[in-house]
Amino acid sequence: MNEYLLWLANETNSVWWNDSAILSELEFAIAHGAQGVTTNPVLVSDAIYNDKTNWKPYLDSIPANIEKSDKAELIIQKVTCRISDMFLPIYEMTNKCQGYVCAQVDPSKVADRSFMLQAAQRINKWARNIAVKLPVTAAGLDVLEECAALGITVTATVSFTMSQVVAVGERYQKGLKRARSAGITPGKCFAVIMVGRIDDYIRDVIYDSKMNIAESDIIQCGNLIIKNAYKYFKQNGFEATLMPAGMRGRYQAEALSGGEMSMSINPKIQVMLPLVPKPYVIHIDDEIDKAVLDRLMKVSEFARAYEVQGMKPEEFISYGVVQRTLAQFIEHWKRIEEYSPGG
Repeated sequence: MNEYLLWLANETNSVWWNDSAILSELEFAIAHGAQGVTTNPVLVSDAIYNDKTNWKPYLDSIPANIEKSDKAELIIQKVTCRISDMFLPIYEMTNKCQGYVCAQVDPSKVADRSFMLQAAQRINKWARNIAVKLPVTAAGLDVLEECAALGITVTATVSFTMSQVVAVGERYQKGLKRARSAGITPGKCFAVIMVGRIDDYIRDVIYDSKMNIAESDIIQCGNLIIKNAYKYFKQNGFEATLMPAGMRGRYQAEALSGGEMSMSINPKIQVMLPLVPKPYVIHIDDEIDKAVLDRLMKVSEFARAYEVQGMKPEEFISYGVVQRTLAQFIEHWKRIEEYSPGG
């Protein structure tokens, strides 16, 4: 039993989602209060290759002669729909507020508005509790607003910075206004900040520049950004829900505990949480250490990530960690394309 996860789910304002597509891990997550599932091409490819025995029955019917891009989407559809069945009771019990399962559009198409909108409309039809994952690029933001106007639930991903999630919050509000004016029931929007991945990126920038900044400061980058975003969202009445993801340690979940967020927590982080000392304490309102922030603001790439206007939307696609993450997602999308149930 993971008492920390149960505490987080039952005794705080936080919600947590499982960051994995391994079936046994999903069963454990539901038993410990998980309210949704985040997946991406990495997690889907890991599941179908490393959990092959359990996934093979669902994937045996994939046609052998199908186009590779269509094959990857079909595999993701089958994985997503199987998981969506597991979380549908939560979706119904929470009146469509939770119980969502993410499914990501082809990461090689992050600048193609027409492709992403058509893909989002297809994916949305797979199940009632699907959250379509869109990248936070200039094109992705345009598609996000269109999806919001159509009542499609979205998760805004490949996102690391204050300016990205603020743009998500603003564009979602515009889409909501259009949906409500048209009498369309709005979908949800989950605005991701990959807190561990931005830490990794800023660490590399600091090391490469030979800057004298301690690891204890570096591992606070992502949490500083999302805490800044959390206050901004509340002050501006944004209806999107922040989603910290890509955690690298228990300290990230612990520091955000109690926040009205949907935390995406990978099983590798889940197993660390029982080490949090009791009594468990809510930390979302803890003041940030200004000295740490001042030191990190000397790193130009962190300053770009932390400031509300650190980047314009057309700059998002070229930000270093965005490119790094997209490259990984594309690599694993291709791995899904090569999957063979019998291989």
